[in-house]
Formats: sequence, structure tokens, C-alpha cells
Amino acid sequence: MTDSTLPLAVATAATDIAVEPLAPPRRRSLLRRILADWSVRVGGSVLLFLVLMSLLAPWLGTIDPTAIDPGSGNLLPGTRGEFNSLAGDTFEHLFIMGTDSLGRDIWSRTLYGARVSLTVGIAVAALAVALGMFVGLLGGYFRRIDGVIMRLMDGVMAIPGILFAISLVALFGGTLLTVVVAIAVPEIPRVARLVRSVVLTVREEPYVEAAIALDTPTWKILTRHILPNAIAPLIIQATYVCASAILVEAILSFLGVGLPADMATWGNIMAEGRAQFNQYPHNVLFPGIFLALTVLAVNILGDGLRDTLDPKFNKRGG
Repeated sequence: MTDSTLPLAVATAATDIAVEPLAPPRRRSLLRRILADWSVRVGGSVLLFLVLMSLLAPWLGTIDPTAIDPGSGNLLPGTRGEFNSLAGDTFEHLFIMGTDSLGRDIWSRTLYGARVSLTVGIAVAALAVALGMFVGLLGGYFRRIDGVIMRLMDGVMAIPGILFAISLVALFGGTLLTVVVAIAVPEIPRVARLVRSVVLTVREEPYVEAAIALDTPTWKILTRHILPNAIAPLIIQATYVCASAILVEAILSFLGVGLPADMATWGNIMAEGRAQFNQYPHNVLFPGIFLALTVLAVNILGDGLRDTLDPKFNKRGG
């Protein structure tokens, strides 16, 4: 090879090296990383089991949760006896969790109560996250209205959540929609502050400033560049809102200011059994166990998602 052809050969080799694609590093997918966390597996498995039980309540609970048989009142767990419905039907039945003072089957009522609690928890989380995300995006991106929005959120946070829920339910009645709204509204400022903090940070990134300089529509900047950075914190926050909502709904029902007393909810079941707790503790014990287990499962799931999705807590690396 002559001296004149040497630079050309070196340039060609350098070009070949430059255009050769580098093999991407092997990283576990996001789903695999989430499922690898033991908290997600444990909390998710327990929560999935409870959801399936609530969905299969018509088949797992063989007695109508509202059916009354005064002759079968306060039966102990595991008692096998005859159930005489007000319609005149009589059949033998195993009372797995016993009955309350009106002869209603605690097992069936607990299963149907899971439906109510999970519905309230999921609905409150969805509503609070949706509205809080909208408010947080507006406050974090548009500086002129940020102060007004945040002061409104501070005003909502200054009202105790339980007091606000009791007032709203007393004003509009104890319907499922009213209870969901009453529990969701105090959670909106927390979600809004979380999203706002993310927006304030991401808004200063060069790619966002470049999009603004190119006169990209605001809705595209918010949905394509800013919102994806808030998805992981929102998912984590949604699990904590769900757990809090399930607990607050039970408290409202226990105090008699939540859903109607004839509806099978964990709070209503425990409220009806507290008067005879010393003689028949199973009326309060079993729905209380289900309530504690559900809230614990959701919190454990949220901790696992936080450890996986939040870079500050992710110890595993990519």
C-alpha cells in the first residue's frame, strides 16, 4: 500500500466502524423488573385473590347478603344449620363465618362487601389521579395561574378529609357516587402537587425548551414530553390513594355516615356487630381481617412499584 492510498484506507475503515451498529445492552423489560420485586408479587397476588373472590361472590356466597332469618341469629362460625328466608325457602347451609343478630350470613356479606370496597378504592384513585394530573399540569406549566391554583389546593388540604366527606355525604345523601366524590376531593391536591413538581423539573429540560422554541402546540408538549415523566409517580400515588379510600369508606360506614346501612360493606358489618362484640366477636373480626388484608396488600404493592419505578428507590439497576 502506497503512502497516497493510506489516508483513504484509514478513512474507509473509520467509516465502517462508525456505521456499524452497536449491540444494545441487555436490559430487562419494565414488566419483568416489576414482577421481579417480591413486594409486587406478594401484594399483587393477595389483591388479585381478593378481586377474584369479590367477582365470584354470587357463587362463593350461597345466601343473599341481605336475606334475614331471625331464627338463625348470632350463629358461631362453622355452624351447620337451616336457613329460613322470608320468602319461605328453607335449606341447610354451612355458616362459615357465622351470622349476625338478624341471621344474615357474615361470609356472604363479607364477600359482597369486598365488591363495594374495591369499587370505591379504584374509583376514588381514578378520579383523584385524573383531576389531580390535570390541575398539576396546568399549575406547573402555566406560571401565571400557578399561584392561584396552588392556593386553591392549599385551601382544600386545610379541610380534614373525614370532616369534608361527612359533610358532603350529609348534604347529598349516602350514595356510592357521593361517597366516591367525597373521598376523592381531599386527595386531589396531593396528586396535583406531585404532578406539579414533576412538571417544574421537566419543563427546564433542553428538549422541552427546544419544543417550545419550535412553536410546538402546548397540548403536544404536555402529552408527549412532560406527562410521560409523571406516569410512574402517578401509578405509585394511585395505589396509596386506593388504600386510603378503602379505609376511609369503612370508617364512614362504621360511623353511620357512609353508604346505606342495608348495603353489605365491611364498615356496615362491623358497625352492626360492635354492640355484641364481647359475646360474638366474629361479627367484627372477619370483615376487619378482610379490610386490613386488602389495605395491606395495596400498600405492599405500592411500595414494590415505588422501588421499581422510582429511580431514587430502584436498587436493582438496569
